[in-house]
Amino acid sequence: MMRTRSFLTVLLWSSVFYVVHMTPSQKRTNKHSHSERITGLSDNDGKTLHRTKRGWMWNQFFLLEEYTGPDTQYVGKLHTDQDKGDGNLKYILTGDGAGSLFIIDENTGDIHAAKKLDREEKSLYVLRAKAIDRKSGRQVEPESEFIIKIHDINDNEPKFTKDIYTASIPEMSGVGTSVIQVTATDADDANYGNSAKVVYSILQGQPYFSVDPETGIIKTALPDMSRENREQYQVVIQAKDMGGQMGGLSGTTTVNITLTDVNDNPPRFPQSSYQFSSPESAPPGTPLGRIKANDPDVGENAEIEYSISNGDGSDMFDIITDKDTQEGIVTVKKHLDFENKVLYTLRVEATNTHPDPRFLQLGPFKDTTLVKISVEDIDEPPVFSRPWYLIEVDEDAKEGSIIGQVVAQDPDIAKNAIKYSVDRHTDLDRIFNIYSGNGSLFLSKPLDREETPWHNITVIATEINNPKQSSQIPVFIRILDINDHAPEFANYYETFVCENAKAGQLIQTVSATDKDQPPRGHKFFFELVPEFAVHPNFSVVDNKDNTAGIMTRRNGYSRSKTSTYLLPIVIFDNDYPIQSSTGTLTIRVCACDSRGNMQSCSAEALLLPAGLSTGALVAILLCIVILLVLVVLFTALKRQRKKEPLIISKDDVRDNIVTYNDEGGGEEDTQAFDIGTLRNPEAREESKMRRDVIPETIFQIRRTAPLWENIDVQDFIHRRLKENDLDPAAPPYDSLATYAYEGNDSIANSLSSLESLTTEGNQDYDYLSDWGPRFKKLADMYGGEDSDRD
Repeated sequence: MMRTRSFLTVLLWSSVFYVVHMTPSQKRTNKHSHSERITGLSDNDGKTLHRTKRGWMWNQFFLLEEYTGPDTQYVGKLHTDQDKGDGNLKYILTGDGAGSLFIIDENTGDIHAAKKLDREEKSLYVLRAKAIDRKSGRQVEPESEFIIKIHDINDNEPKFTKDIYTASIPEMSGVGTSVIQVTATDADDANYGNSAKVVYSILQGQPYFSVDPETGIIKTALPDMSRENREQYQVVIQAKDMGGQMGGLSGTTTVNITLTDVNDNPPRFPQSSYQFSSPESAPPGTPLGRIKANDPDVGENAEIEYSISNGDGSDMFDIITDKDTQEGIVTVKKHLDFENKVLYTLRVEATNTHPDPRFLQLGPFKDTTLVKISVEDIDEPPVFSRPWYLIEVDEDAKEGSIIGQVVAQDPDIAKNAIKYSVDRHTDLDRIFNIYSGNGSLFLSKPLDREETPWHNITVIATEINNPKQSSQIPVFIRILDINDHAPEFANYYETFVCENAKAGQLIQTVSATDKDQPPRGHKFFFELVPEFAVHPNFSVVDNKDNTAGIMTRRNGYSRSKTSTYLLPIVIFDNDYPIQSSTGTLTIRVCACDSRGNMQSCSAEALLLPAGLSTGALVAILLCIVILLVLVVLFTALKRQRKKEPLIISKDDVRDNIVTYNDEGGGEEDTQAFDIGTLRNPEAREESKMRRDVIPETIFQIRRTAPLWENIDVQDFIHRRLKENDLDPAAPPYDSLATYAYEGNDSIANSLSSLESLTTEGNQDYDYLSDWGPRFKKLADMYGGEDSDRD
């Protein structure tokens, strides 16, 4: 049977193919197989099987890695029986590294390694060989595949997975306790020799630790290793190949091992006793000092709780634990008194809060110490005999009477004298005072319980020798009631009786109130005044419950005869001394319906409850009338003001008041008054309606006689005044016009035409031209006929 190997084999079919395999360390071995002709029948087809003679059967070559010889390393030789040695055949090599790593002599078939090989980079190479006829170019042998395998040498040392390992283990662990496992690997071939067989050993760390040579597990080698003695260990582990034999390569690593803490140490006080002092004035909570028990453990194993186990000062002092420093702080628990006790002794205990049951046999995990505290004397303020005082006094107590006493004393041994005083901020009215020598309180003013039932004052006690030492105490003074107020009606009652009322009918229920507060409560009695013990119209029935009913005593009442009844009622209490008062009940007579509902009462009866007399009503009506008159006058004045002209026409001569108070502005004065209007009264005779006031009625405009016959200005003004006085349409405030004159004393005479003699001829004003440029404007106005015409 012919079997073709596809993996690392070459089969020669027609001829023998010789291969020479050479290595530096091995002998070359040639194996020949002789063919036999075997004839037989197969179970399937009955064909005859032939076994053909073939050449040397080979499938792999071997080379050593890291070859360092002077020449190239010889791998082997390819040869076929058809090679006659005449150079007609050509050997060709293909595959992994062909031509670069592996070179073949195409004439002889010799294969060499051109470079140094490293098995750790590539351990085998797959190549294919074939022989070709140089002339025809055909293959004389089928292509064969073979393998070149690199033999390992021990050229790699073991390497650990980490350069430095870190581990921890509790202190006091037993022998053989596993700490950590280290691992080293060797890149050499583990299947070829002992190059990759690693053995572990310890180079540093004995006698505390050991290592398993095969697994690399590090274990403790000594019992009861204490962290307090040594916490850190550095162990050096070696890994060596070749099974640890001589000549093997090795590598090392460092393992840092830390012993973790366990609670194997109790706390211990460094001192057997401590001494502290405290002033007697120290308030509760004041720290006096610190103590500390030492515990070599760390973390929660070193946490300590302090407590006072016994001692005569366990009620006066306390100790708390500072969680940050693990110290015990001794503090004041209650107020100290030097005069009472000067020295206290405490037994303080320190205990671990997290004991480890495994080490309880080592002893109790606690310790005790003695703490002595001495009390220092200081000058203390006076101390009152009570925390507060309550004093009760009758409200009728006389001025100067003693109502109570406060007592204070100096707690110091010196027993200094004390004086008393009242804090006036708590007694602004100065009702109370105190004797400074003995603390007796007395009244300075009368009391009134109904006004102030309680008084809260503060009394101050001060040492005479040291005024800075003082203390205060509240004093609560309760004013006791006495029956000094008479009862009176609780409300104002508006009582009425129907005209058709029947005898014995209840018309009102009254009650009373009293400012006093008797201890047994109020009890009031009601009755008519003795003068009206038997009233013909009404009666009072005491209901025995601090109320009374008003009853009718006859049938029917008449408003026309008597519209109002006054019923005086006496109200008195039953306290001592008995107080009474008389209240008058006003009863109105009213018309009612059949069901007794009031419908109307007399006017006088309605006004009486309001307390208004006839004179008051008259005064009110008079005020109302005066207000109405003022309103009417104000309205009329306002309407009259609406008719006042808002703009006075410049064309109306009678409404202008012209005042001349200077000599004129000359040419620059362009706003001068035009006097021509007064000189030409005829110009004002045309009929014009008033533009400043809207006339209420249309009236005939009267034309006056022309005044050009008489050009006297003064007469013209009097005529206008007379006309205005007789004109009903002219308002009264326009009837007066005042004209001022310059006078006759000027050297240049008057410039106004008001006093000029009016003639039918023109006046001569040429002299104005001689006065200078300031009068040029005036000269132009009156200097000629043209000016007059203008």
